[in-house]
Amino acid sequence: MAMKPLQRKPDWLKIKLVSEQEAQHFKEIKQMMRSKTLHTVCEEARCPNLHECWASRTATFMILGDICTRACRFCAVNSGLPTELDLQEPERVAEAAEQMGLRHCVITSVARDDLADGGAQIFAMTIRAVKERLPFCDVEVLIPDFQGNWDALYTVLDAKPHVLNHNVETVERLSDRVRAKAKYRRSLELLQRSKEYSPKIPTKSSIMVGVGETWDEILHTMDDLRAVQCDILTIGQYLQPSTKHLPVERYYTPEEFDRLREEGMKRGFSHVESGPLVRSSYHAREQKEAAVRVLES
Repeated sequence: MAMKPLQRKPDWLKIKLVSEQEAQHFKEIKQMMRSKTLHTVCEEARCPNLHECWASRTATFMILGDICTRACRFCAVNSGLPTELDLQEPERVAEAAEQMGLRHCVITSVARDDLADGGAQIFAMTIRAVKERLPFCDVEVLIPDFQGNWDALYTVLDAKPHVLNHNVETVERLSDRVRAKAKYRRSLELLQRSKEYSPKIPTKSSIMVGVGETWDEILHTMDDLRAVQCDILTIGQYLQPSTKHLPVERYYTPEEFDRLREEGMKRGFSHVESGPLVRSSYHAREQKEAAVRVLES
């Protein structure tokens, strides 16, 4: 199917210029990551907030290689047949987190449908390794759906991450078009089972807007997430990575993102991060702290 050309972005999507200090900081961290053969989703997914997050001591490591077994039509990560399974990777992630002095470490992965547990054991090993080296650092995981393997989910939860994140990405009507193999209802079930198994671990999900959804469908998705007691919601503008990916159907204004945040808070989320450049891990530490305050109240 022919794709629309990349559209010109509105002014509010312009990314501020980075300072020389931020650029040098980025260069040093990137060199360190490469020396440890590690990947970050910050780079792979071309996150617009990379410099800001790294400067605030937040980073998202992408484990289990950099080749995904799925080919979601919104995602810039390479897809294909992975060859990498490195049992030493968890310790190297922990070493890097320690060197960076992270206060909030997010661990995500490519989808590894080629593995029986989807990589859950490596997730658990990485959580434990980071917590051992950095006992005062929050550890958040952004996990795939493990194809509905709930034992794999419980393996991750048993390692006691501080936040369990799984993104629904879009509204139910568009889910099959936007996501490869993932199912909207299965994602909701994962979040529900997470809350039932570990009630004190905040759950989190994300919606990207601009792929053809309606306003009412976004609100309905919020309702679905609250029905499974999801604590934290992030909402951001979808940006087309290349002409091979889904086109942007609409750019939402900053005012509309403000309204979406209000709608989410009215529905009972402990924190809603909503804005044009918001991504799942943006202000992740602040999101976790807000959720914990609500859960403990």
